[in-house]
Amino acid sequence: MIYKNTRECVLDLEKHGHLVRIHEETDPNLEMAEIHRRVFQAGGPAILFERVKGSPFPAVSNLYGTMERARFIFRATLDKVMRIMHTAAELEAVRRHPWRYAGLTRTGWKALPRKVKQAPVMESQTTISQLPQIKCWPDDGGPFILLPQVYSEYPLEPGIMRSNLGMYRIQMAGNDYVQDREIGLHYQIKRDIGIHHTNAIARNQPLRVSVFVGGPPSHTLAAIMPLPEILPEVAFAGLLAGRRFRYCYDQGFAIATDADFCITGTVAPGQTKTEGPFGDHYGYYAQRHPFPFMNVERVYHRKDAIWPFTVVGRPPQEDTIFGNLIHEITGPVTPMSIPGVASLHAVDAAAVHPLLLAIGRERYIPYAPREPLEILTVANAILGFGQASLAKYLFICAYEDEPRLDISDVPAYFRHVLERVDWQRDLHFQTCSTMDTLDYTGSGFNQGSKLVIAAAGPTRRRLATSLHDRLHLPEGFRQPTLPLPGIIAVNGPRVTDARQGETDAARLEQYLTDAGVPDDIALLVLVDDSEFVARHLDNFLWATFTRSNPANDVYGVGSFTDHKHWGCRGPLIIDARLKPHHAAPLIEDPAVTRQVDRLGAPGGSLHGII
Repeated sequence: MIYKNTRECVLDLEKHGHLVRIHEETDPNLEMAEIHRRVFQAGGPAILFERVKGSPFPAVSNLYGTMERARFIFRATLDKVMRIMHTAAELEAVRRHPWRYAGLTRTGWKALPRKVKQAPVMESQTTISQLPQIKCWPDDGGPFILLPQVYSEYPLEPGIMRSNLGMYRIQMAGNDYVQDREIGLHYQIKRDIGIHHTNAIARNQPLRVSVFVGGPPSHTLAAIMPLPEILPEVAFAGLLAGRRFRYCYDQGFAIATDADFCITGTVAPGQTKTEGPFGDHYGYYAQRHPFPFMNVERVYHRKDAIWPFTVVGRPPQEDTIFGNLIHEITGPVTPMSIPGVASLHAVDAAAVHPLLLAIGRERYIPYAPREPLEILTVANAILGFGQASLAKYLFICAYEDEPRLDISDVPAYFRHVLERVDWQRDLHFQTCSTMDTLDYTGSGFNQGSKLVIAAAGPTRRRLATSLHDRLHLPEGFRQPTLPLPGIIAVNGPRVTDARQGETDAARLEQYLTDAGVPDDIALLVLVDDSEFVARHLDNFLWATFTRSNPANDVYGVGSFTDHKHWGCRGPLIIDARLKPHHAAPLIEDPAVTRQVDRLGAPGGSLHGII
């Protein structure tokens, strides 16, 4: 089915049993987010909140909460879009068998935006304070727009074909924002709107921005697609919608005419206000920082508007499904985009940017014993490719060592790498580098380090599959567990100051150097709760890679520096304990949790779902 707006999607989902209505009045202050989390965790349906406290607009969440439902929403177009992606990746096949791809021209036509005169979204106007004021976590700085499509155009060459449509969170109230007149615009490092803003500042002119909410579901997905800078997201939105992106202009502002809501405004050069805190997809609170803000001009909405939203937090969440769907769509073209790459996998359980896995080709010296050569070149290319440039830990191995290795099978991938890695040779650091805006493990805001671990060649060790009494630990280090083969998680002393991590690691390293470490242990991870880390793979991935900065927190038994290359002769050590400068983890409000329980009781709208 081709959807023109959110309501058509909601009614279609309800018709096919993919949606539940909540008739009771619900509070946008924490309660709606808690309901969303509980339903998502249960694998439940989309949720229509009919009565939102303090707002005349109904709201919907969890639209994309399962891969089954996401594929259902895009069932009319997804296969066609996938064929276009495969076509781009297999140009030789198109040349040989053009008749097989003849129908794609009609599909591609939908990518051209269409300028229209009528705009259903402009039928009515409201104010920011009348929109659902959804606050997700107890310490959030205020309510946020959680599925925005933030539209801007290149100031030097304005027009829809030089536009950017991105998903940058919007703070609606709180801090020092003037109610109904100012809203916070948070965009992170390496976002395309930053290019537009930079050029507007250089010309000393305000940047015109439009925030669309709702509309065809494809518009939401397009806002987070990792597309080349030369390809506007509105083109992909029309392609996936099966309906050209409709737009018009109002007083110089672009309007997505099919949207449910549209906020227009300007970002003045050099003006910032404090934004945050915000419970983000890392599973921690992003702190208060100065960010640009929009001076609001108008707030438009359809007469039958529904407010879509999501909730982020420690993965997996609904944005996990977005990531899976994007990987499914873009997977065929990734090897074409980066020569030598066989496959890439940004690990959602580790909050995406902290951990990137790759498989590359190793063909430089085919007649010699295999070692990391070409895959190091490939790794550098990956770190220069779009959002992959924000990777903090990049593991890469050689396709030729195991062509059947499934990169999405994380335990199998780690086993493959740890069996082959040579810690004396295969560690490659980038210090004093950039880091994702939401990552607080680094040396400053947007500042941190990267580590490439490149492994190729025959197996060099067997990995421990059970704990044994051959591992001896110094005083203060206790409760070793085995999260994965060859990996030991150990409780370390609680970190209370900035230098303690280095001191603790040096003490552990020296003790293990003297006492010896079993050959089947490749990696030691210092943690705050080793039982939690070993309980589930997701716990290990989240705690290890979101709580460490490579240059500061990676150590090793028998470490050395040789001509500025750092390595170690024994196991690698990662200090993944919480440090004083880290952001606080997200914790639900117990009172709100108990309040939501009533909806799952007999007679409640969510009985049998949560």
